[in-house]
Amino acid sequence: MRKAKYSFVIQSIKLTFAALFVFVLINACSSSEKKAKSDRLIAKVYNKSLFQSELDALIVEGIAPEDSVQIVNAYIEKWAREAVMMNEAEKYVPKDLNIDELVRDYRASLIRHNYEKLLVETTLDSTINETELNEYYEENKEQFKLKEPIIRCRFVKVAKPAEDWREFEKWWKSDSEEDYIKILDYCSRNAAIYMLNDSIWYNLDDVSQYLPKGQLTQANYKSKKDINTEDNEFEYLLKVFDHTPAGDYAPLSMVEEQATKVILHKRKISLLEEKKEEMYERETNSNNVKIYVE
Repeated sequence: MRKAKYSFVIQSIKLTFAALFVFVLINACSSSEKKAKSDRLIAKVYNKSLFQSELDALIVEGIAPEDSVQIVNAYIEKWAREAVMMNEAEKYVPKDLNIDELVRDYRASLIRHNYEKLLVETTLDSTINETELNEYYEENKEQFKLKEPIIRCRFVKVAKPAEDWREFEKWWKSDSEEDYIKILDYCSRNAAIYMLNDSIWYNLDDVSQYLPKGQLTQANYKSKKDINTEDNEFEYLLKVFDHTPAGDYAPLSMVEEQATKVILHKRKISLLEEKKEEMYERETNSNNVKIYVE
């Protein structure tokens, strides 16, 4: 029975829409004062009402009338469906749930969050020096124990037939800046996968997955400083510069970003607590804080 009633409401909206749309178009050009006086009811679902003024913003100059009809029609349909859902949901609100209190708490939380964000953006010093990073690292080393080996390396994987591969191998073995630039250019044009920043630490398994099976494993990675191999599809080159075994501590350069985030978060919490205390003291001294309970 209720479903039929809801359908009747929506159907009534559709039947009267054409006339309502003409009315909305006319009033879209009228003054705000006239709209306030002539605002009329467009749709109603139980105690929820939709008025013409809520549709005015949907009518944009330059849009074809048929497009505007579709936009307004879709809005009314959506509003009616949402109103039906809200009406049903309201029946199941627990009697002990204080909606007004929840709304007040949420509003207060949003206002406070916005102000705290402003304070952080305008006041927080985000500069972290090397000494501070090292101190944090040494104090929290146990958090940075490695669960698997890591390596610093250069790696390239190129599909066969590899263009000028012998020439590329010569550059690969070179330590000159000029040859490194040639390597970068070659890899950008030909490599399927390449890792050339040898200051970055990689998990061993993240690198070994790109090599033929068994070439680089946790059992043999210490003994294989360089790998030059191939299979039916690809050429592979790997040069390992450094490694750290599982169980050791990750180097600071690998965890620097994580450490920086933690330091800044602690600094942010400290700043907000400090500002809160400053404001409290200021308002107390100004006699704007009055506590009547002894």
